[in-house]
Amino acid sequence: MGMLTQNEVYDEITRAQRDGRKLAVATIITTSGSTPQRTGAKLLVFDDGRMLGTVGGGCVEADVWAEAKTALDEARPRVCRFTLRDAPDAPPDEEGMICGGEMEVLIEVWK
Repeated sequence: MGMLTQNEVYDEITRAQRDGRKLAVATIITTSGSTPQRTGAKLLVFDDGRMLGTVGGGCVEADVWAEAKTALDEARPRVCRFTLRDAPDAPPDEEGMICGGEMEVLIEVWK
C-alpha cells in the first residue's frame, strides 16, 4: 500500500467512528539520515490489527504497528523514535534495517 491522501485518512477515521471502532493514525513527524518514507507519511492501524498506508515497510513498519496496537490498547497517544539500523554486532544474515536513519512517529488514537 502506498501513501494515503489526507482525504483517505479522514474518510477512514470517519468510517471507524461511525462503526464504533478504534483507529490509530501513525504519522512520521521527523526524519534524519536515510529513511524509507518522508515526514507526513501515515500508517493507519485498526483495532482488529488491519493496517492501511505505509511508514516504510519491513521491520520499522512492524515496530510502528506494534506501538500503535499498544496505543490502541491504552487509548493514549504517544511519540516513538525508531532507529533504522541494526546493532553493530548483528550477524549479516540477521540484518533487517539498512537505511541507517532515524525517525519519530506520532501515534494518535481515534475512537
